[in-house]
Amino acid sequence: MTTFNFDSIITGITEGKIVPYLGPGILKGVTHSETGADIPADSDSLILAMNAGKPMAPRLMYEFPRAAMDMELKKGRNFVNKFLDDTYSDNGWSRSLFHAWLETIKPQYVIDVNRDCQLQDSYADTPHILIRGISRIAGTDYRFTLHQYDGNCYNEVGVEEADASLPMLFKPMGSPVPDATYIASDADYVDYITELMGGFGLPIFLKEYRKNKQYFFIGLPMTRDTERMVLSDIIYASDKPAGWALIEEPNNKERRYCAKMNIEIIEASVADLLNAVGFSAPAGITVEEKKSIGY
Repeated sequence: MTTFNFDSIITGITEGKIVPYLGPGILKGVTHSETGADIPADSDSLILAMNAGKPMAPRLMYEFPRAAMDMELKKGRNFVNKFLDDTYSDNGWSRSLFHAWLETIKPQYVIDVNRDCQLQDSYADTPHILIRGISRIAGTDYRFTLHQYDGNCYNEVGVEEADASLPMLFKPMGSPVPDATYIASDADYVDYITELMGGFGLPIFLKEYRKNKQYFFIGLPMTRDTERMVLSDIIYASDKPAGWALIEEPNNKERRYCAKMNIEIIEASVADLLNAVGFSAPAGITVEEKKSIGY
């Protein structure tokens, strides 16, 4: 268990100075109510789930976008999107303990590179703006879609119509709700990152809001170039240091990257964070789920 004091970071999040940036590690312990299977979230588990539980060639197992590109070439883009939609629109997944905690503080701005709906579920009773990445689409230069949630349903809005005073949920890799959109394959990422670098991946009000912010990277591996390219563009114009990364056992590659990006590493787990903030698992969480994340 870590002895790191998270108080200043949590205060920064609640005050809007520090932005949570969520990766697949926050979904550890989430299982399906019928099958007991873990939710596919990280690269390896997504590849195995997409390929009927079978490993792919080593070069394709390197990262999910590469494997998704191979599947797209063989079976079509719709195959990959349908896999993601079937996976994440399923209501049988248990509640993430991390999201149960995040719901108690509801930050003003959250970035979530997962493709599930649990972040949106946390704001189900709170009006908010949902920003999601799109790619390879004609008729627009933008690579995002905007929906405003009124406490009951989502409505698509333009940049000028959006109420930028509302909490902002940014899911660059997409989600199934309110309508399915995903960044998944290499081709998706190339298009999305190119336009993100060109300034077309974020609405203008978010470009302004993100200036001089710091970030708290939680459950996010920093070993793959694709993830790191997305990260560096999303946090552009950050403060110094750019933030803190919760990595329990960082490898040399992660240490070098974080040093380059002016990100301080906290060698602790998501469970350590939840324990440190005194979060108790809500009713309905099983003993097995508690154990799986360190409770």
